[in-house]
Amino acid sequence: MSETPIAEMSFEQAMNELETVVTNLEGSQVALDESIAMYERGAALKAHCEAKLKAAEEKVAKITFGNDGQPAGLTPFDN
Repeated sequence: MSETPIAEMSFEQAMNELETVVTNLEGSQVALDESIAMYERGAALKAHCEAKLKAAEEKVAKITFGNDGQPAGLTPFDN
């Protein structure tokens, strides 16, 4: 598992590590304590990925269209 703080990870980094965690949990014979730690990190990675996706969806939803149906710009995104 990576030592990178989850909050500093890009979506892609978090998703790659989450896939590694799932693979390790499914196929490895690891101690209970290690499994719990891996599961907790996996849950945090999942939440981080979901938050990144939600932010991207909200940003896309802010795209405005002109009368011709073509993208005309963005409306300000309020966090």
